[in-house]
Amino acid sequence: MISPGISGAQHPSPDRPPHTFRTVFPVLALCWMSVFFDGMDVNIYGAVMPHMLDDSGLGLTPASAGTIGSWTTFGMLIGALTAGNITDWLGRRPMLVASVTLFSVGSAICASAGDPTLFGTGRFIAGLGLGGLMPLCLAMVMEFAPPRRAALTTGLLMTSYHAGGMLATTLGLTLAPTAGWRWVFWAGVLPAVIAVPLLLNLLPESPGVLLARGERAKADAVADRYGLSRPTPVAAPAAGAKGRLAAVQALFRPESRWATPLLWVASFSGLLLVYGVSTWLPQMMRASGYGLSSSVSFLLVINAGGIVGLLIAGRTADRFGAVRVSAVWFVLTAAGALLLKAHLPLGVTYAVVAVTGIWLFSAQVMVYAAANTVYRESERAAGLGLVTGVGRTGAVVGPWLIGSLAANGNQSWGFTTFALAGLLGAAAIALVPLARRTSRRERTSAAVVVAADA
Repeated sequence: MISPGISGAQHPSPDRPPHTFRTVFPVLALCWMSVFFDGMDVNIYGAVMPHMLDDSGLGLTPASAGTIGSWTTFGMLIGALTAGNITDWLGRRPMLVASVTLFSVGSAICASAGDPTLFGTGRFIAGLGLGGLMPLCLAMVMEFAPPRRAALTTGLLMTSYHAGGMLATTLGLTLAPTAGWRWVFWAGVLPAVIAVPLLLNLLPESPGVLLARGERAKADAVADRYGLSRPTPVAAPAAGAKGRLAAVQALFRPESRWATPLLWVASFSGLLLVYGVSTWLPQMMRASGYGLSSSVSFLLVINAGGIVGLLIAGRTADRFGAVRVSAVWFVLTAAGALLLKAHLPLGVTYAVVAVTGIWLFSAQVMVYAAANTVYRESERAAGLGLVTGVGRTGAVVGPWLIGSLAANGNQSWGFTTFALAGLLGAAAIALVPLARRTSRRERTSAAVVVAADA
């Protein structure tokens, strides 16, 4: 509980450093590392799936492979919804550590699995950790980010996801053919060894969470150390179970009640694209007639494009707004998906895959940046948790749907599905500003009626 004697704005310490990228770099670096391992674990499955399908001893089929991909993302859905609503109670640092530990344990189970059921169990457990990690890192980085640089900072953070995806693809190309696909999953245990000790020892707790616990001195100390303004009760998340419920209810206050479901739809579309592509792109390209090595390489190329895209999108969004950038990026993703449906020369296909990666992944990340402008500080963790959590239904649907199409020999329809998801995401995110203006007009009209009645 927040002490009743604490009220009003708190003046920053005169000795605090300026609030710049340099002062918050430790937080960004630790979250970058965590999301790097997240991206590595998510992309491992797609990178080794062709080898797993060729392993008769495992008994994996295209249909069961798609189902297992959905088990992973179903775990992510539960993890995101849970983490976003209990992090302000347990603390963001402990929840981050728990998330990294979970997906490392899940990877170990996958590496030792002898049948699809146990393998799917491992992917579900990994999904619990993967789903919880992303909204936590986003909330941390947005809280510590310099003013007017939230979109750029978010973009920088998410480059790590694609760097991790590139490492997973590299392991799939080099380690899986020689040592076997299991060793790639054993590499997924490394986060527990590397990241957990660093997070425990170096990552600060959120000043807002500390204030919500009534730890004013600790909250101010962290804020002063990283050049932040000291948190106020208005910015701090409410404590207790009632506080969790109030935070969720606040997402539907008049200013955001229409914007919230639109953000969910945009996130659904974006995550359907992200996880559908991450899981199935190599196998889809292989079914289109490309060789095994080339098909896996496409996953490396699209993640490289994702890194470039996030750097472009972050700067562009800080200038023109995250909503505009996300909408345009979704449309360009749809165009790229339709181009991939045609069997183009190999060099041209690599170029199309790289350019599509520039738009695809950053379209989704800019949805998160847009959510940051919609919700107040005290709502941010719950808002991002639900945007990512509800959006995970798209991550569940994507791998399952493409797997079902693949099982019936209709992989090419997967590209059409991706294009439609891109157009749906563009429409939803583009309507967010209109929804907010409509909500403000409704509120103003209501206030005028009340005043007239008085």
